[in-house]
Amino acid sequence: MRKLLFSAIIAASVMSCQTETLKTAYVDNSRLVQEYHKMETTEAKFEKKNEALSDELDAVAQEFQKEVQEFQEKASAMNKADLDKKQNELMQKQQMLQQQQQEKSSELRKESDDAINAIIDDVKEYVSNYGKDEGYTYIFGSNESANIMYAEEGLDITDEVLKSLNAEDSLK
Repeated sequence: MRKLLFSAIIAASVMSCQTETLKTAYVDNSRLVQEYHKMETTEAKFEKKNEALSDELDAVAQEFQKEVQEFQEKASAMNKADLDKKQNELMQKQQMLQQQQQEKSSELRKESDDAINAIIDDVKEYVSNYGKDEGYTYIFGSNESANIMYAEEGLDITDEVLKSLNAEDSLK
């Protein structure tokens, strides 16, 4: 009898653990990051920086092209040694300009990536705090690769989190 009663108590305990409801939801990671005001302003900032860099590099390229044209116009009047020397100078200058272009583009890309990663970290931290404050056991993330194939209607809290995130950001 004791064993039967003990077994019933254990079974009841297990059942009560299983019937405890977990508060879960999910957010669309891509929408959350893309529609976050901070991301929009960051993208605009880097678009302007990219355009400025492009304008700067175009101006340098045009200046170099003028130098090449001048050389081509004067080439027929130059002796072989001067011709070879100027060709080498122009080739070295072209290589240097290409290297500078790659370095500046790479620097801008790294700066942009760092800024975007910082925003993603901010969003992750915000969602974590939101989940704690709202009593969620889990908040899952969904993206283009469909991590969440099905969810009961009403479990997508992307709009709520996004509204709250943008409201908090506008207070800063």
